[in-house]
Amino acid sequence: MKTNQFGVKAIGVKRLSTNKLRANPHNPRMLFDREDMTVLRESISKVGILVPLTVYKEKHTGNYVILDGQRRWMCAKELALATIPVNEVAEPTLVQNIVTMFQIHKLREDWELMPTALKLELLMRELDETKEKRLAELTGLDEAVVVRCKKLLSYDKRYQDMMLDADPAKRKKADFFIELYVVRNDREVRKFAWFQKNKFTDDMLKKFEAKGIKAVTDFRIVKQYINNAVKVRKVATISKRLQEFAAQPSLTPDHLNIESARVAAEAKRVLKVADNLYAQIDDIDIDEFYGEEAMWMRLDSLAQLIREKLRALGRRDEK
Repeated sequence: MKTNQFGVKAIGVKRLSTNKLRANPHNPRMLFDREDMTVLRESISKVGILVPLTVYKEKHTGNYVILDGQRRWMCAKELALATIPVNEVAEPTLVQNIVTMFQIHKLREDWELMPTALKLELLMRELDETKEKRLAELTGLDEAVVVRCKKLLSYDKRYQDMMLDADPAKRKKADFFIELYVVRNDREVRKFAWFQKNKFTDDMLKKFEAKGIKAVTDFRIVKQYINNAVKVRKVATISKRLQEFAAQPSLTPDHLNIESARVAAEAKRVLKVADNLYAQIDDIDIDEFYGEEAMWMRLDSLAQLIREKLRALGRRDEK
């Protein structure tokens, strides 16, 4: 299946009545905040629309549907422009429409991601395609963005609607749910008897509002504390701590920091470094490195430091 088979055929440029145009239901952007359109509206009021919109005529309604230029059209309506320039193309199939919209509306950082995820979901269903690489090729999105979209699609509609609120002040950011995903989908967490995904999600929303979580990246810290506890078999302890963390909005991620788990995790890290260093030193050819004075001095300092630590620990300094 080739990506370019989903292209649309050009017909020509003309002017159309502003009222004959309709928004494309498959626009992956969907949310257009009015404040962001101020500059464009002022420009159009002074010089008009310089770049024609891309549209197609819908056979069963006779309406012209916008493929590219919805913000220009919205500004034209607000400015009461009677006609606007358009470049008409042939009516696309559903898949052609979605793919074309993705290709035209390359995702920008300031776009909300949930509308994009919903259109990606429709494309996945129509093509029976779930592979991130193929979806990225079709849509022009980065594979990482496709992965983020699929994480958002794992949430119930109630949470998706929070990310689609027309009021930017009330709208929940997609990043919150993307960062939370790793915690609420953790293999061990899902086994906890008290854990329910939606209840936990609601609790985390309350905690975020209460500043128990100050930044969405705090969920990475939560995940690390869980990982540390699981590695040293403190599963029951971290389960209890996480339940308390969820139930009390004011508790911060530090509540999940089991000191013994942190120490054990650090000890494992030091042991790994020591094993690597031991192997490197054991492989040193003394004759070959005989003149590397700086290296030998540092190793001597390291040996002294290790002996001091062992003495403080009460271990015999065995030579």
